[in-house]
Amino acid sequence: MSRLHVVSGKGGTGKTTVAAALALALATEGRRTLLVEVEGRQGIAQLFETEALPYEERKIAVGPASEGAAPWGSGAPSAGDPARGGGRRAGGEVHALAIDAERALLDYLQMFYKLGSAGRALKKLGAIDFATTIAPGLRDVLLTGKACEAVRRKDKNGKFVYDAVVMDAPPTGRITRFLNVNDEVAGLAKIGPIHNQAQAVMRVLKSPETAVHLVTLLEEMPVQETADGVEELRAAGIPVGGIVINMTRPALLDNGDLDIAARDARGGVAKALSQAGLGGARRGGLAERLIDPLLEQAREHAERVELERAEHAELTALGLPTYELELLPEGVDLAGLYHLARDLRKQGPI
Repeated sequence: MSRLHVVSGKGGTGKTTVAAALALALATEGRRTLLVEVEGRQGIAQLFETEALPYEERKIAVGPASEGAAPWGSGAPSAGDPARGGGRRAGGEVHALAIDAERALLDYLQMFYKLGSAGRALKKLGAIDFATTIAPGLRDVLLTGKACEAVRRKDKNGKFVYDAVVMDAPPTGRITRFLNVNDEVAGLAKIGPIHNQAQAVMRVLKSPETAVHLVTLLEEMPVQETADGVEELRAAGIPVGGIVINMTRPALLDNGDLDIAARDARGGVAKALSQAGLGGARRGGLAERLIDPLLEQAREHAERVELERAEHAELTALGLPTYELELLPEGVDLAGLYHLARDLRKQGPI
């Protein structure tokens, strides 16, 4: 099962919220997840109502208690897991990291070239900032490399430090290039540490350990971008996980009522309003004055439902698992995140 969950989506679809909810959903039964931010927006800190994340891994939340459901992407429990008997089970831990490209480059220089103080001197001279600015591909190499290092990291007992790593990744429009940049670097640097590191990263990103999940809304542009993203990822050999349909809204009318709205059935609506005590059904009465605004709202709702059904069918045709998260009318706060995490878990493994 996947251990690196990359979450992408068109801007405005709520990918950061979904990434945070997924990290919580995975942090069950004593398991540890790492939630990684790579865009420098501090969106994770805002969602978890905590101070800005430094360039270090820090515990920010405890996962929700489970009711016996198997956690996503976890496989069989390890020997250190709590007993798997019935009843509620304690949640695990969510740690977070905001990856800084400059600091990651310093780590890289120390790891492979033992520069130490020389690397820090380069930073003071502005060379590190210069390198990551003029070579955006290098920046992506550093960001993906740091996340993959967290996936592979083990403790002194040989166990993985994190059971899952969730990356809040760049938008769908550039996710394939972002993840595939190490392939390009490995091709340019034929030998040496850079080549070896790039190949090691791609071995993780193109293996079953990785799953890229795309977040969308039931709207034309996000759905089209999702379809394009799936095609590009598949062409690049990068595993696609599932599609998360975010901010879904309930159908307020059943199919019969939608048909009435579509037919503009004034007489039936007037009669129903009259029976509800909202004026007589006679011409010019209160019931009749209410008809036009009500029918307009009903028509708009019927059109939206029909459009969303068509977009949903397009997503289903991609042949991937789909998950749905409802629109939270009050917005997403910390309680809302836990609510979304539980909804994700109820829908099965992702």
